[in-house]
Amino acid sequence: MLIKVLGSAAGGGFPQWNCNGRNSADVRKGTPGLVPRTQASVAVSADGRQWVLLNAAPDLRQQIIDTPQLHPVPGAGARNSPIKSVVLTNGDVDALAGLLCLREGQPLTIYGSARVLDVLAANSIFDVLDAEIVRRVPMELGRSFAVEGPSGAVGITIEPFAVPGKIPLYLETEDAKGNYGSQEGDTVGLKVIESGKGHHFFFIPGCARLDDPLRARLKNAPLVFFDGTLYTNDEMIKQGLMDKTGERIGHMNMSGEGGTVEQFAPLNVARKIFIHINNSNPVLRDDSAERAAVERAGWEVAYDGMEVRV
Repeated sequence: MLIKVLGSAAGGGFPQWNCNGRNSADVRKGTPGLVPRTQASVAVSADGRQWVLLNAAPDLRQQIIDTPQLHPVPGAGARNSPIKSVVLTNGDVDALAGLLCLREGQPLTIYGSARVLDVLAANSIFDVLDAEIVRRVPMELGRSFAVEGPSGAVGITIEPFAVPGKIPLYLETEDAKGNYGSQEGDTVGLKVIESGKGHHFFFIPGCARLDDPLRARLKNAPLVFFDGTLYTNDEMIKQGLMDKTGERIGHMNMSGEGGTVEQFAPLNVARKIFIHINNSNPVLRDDSAERAAVERAGWEVAYDGMEVRV
């Protein structure tokens, strides 16, 4: 099973269009040790010919251009695509806006939790994906399914599961309990399996905390792509970029007591890769102490174009 990281940054990408924080300013200047990144999305294939997208970032058109495996196949007709389906993990703009790049009458299948498909249904702009040829299929949390494209199964099985998270910021409606309207299915993790062979990995680009069910699920996993949004909970506040903590926006931080690095230490995960990395995060700097710290702990930092085989 082949995995291509199409984009590795959090919402807004790196550099973010309106951000003049240290990281974004330096990457624009070409400072050594900093590499631009598009917003997080991954492509996976069992046969190298049929591809499944895990999230559809706003940068998807450019990501496809930068990834030859996703180009139309020569000799297969004037219009064709090896992209057969898209699986969505949440309703954030950076996870689904790229669907609009797939609007030119190309058959494919979109999978999402009922909560996420409701977001698409509520916004008529997504109707440019013609319902006659683009199926929307609800995923039942905890139940595996064989991913299908227009011509049938593509050799990938997915088991979706709820992870602690939060409703997208643009849908928040604060209630008496202060949970902003979040419900199960707003944030989903994926176990991605090569059908018939059992090779698998986990894709969890957004997570608010590691609870006991998630720990048990990830114990001894061969590979996990995990939420790498922030290094510290308050880094965006300290950098003057936002008045919210990571906890408030539904993302764990890498470092410190209760952070991702500490929480994963006893889980014996063979390979751990941070993805969905915010422009404020110091691990984006190749020579930073923070990058060295996560690498010493056995973590990798995803980059656009990264290729992994399972």
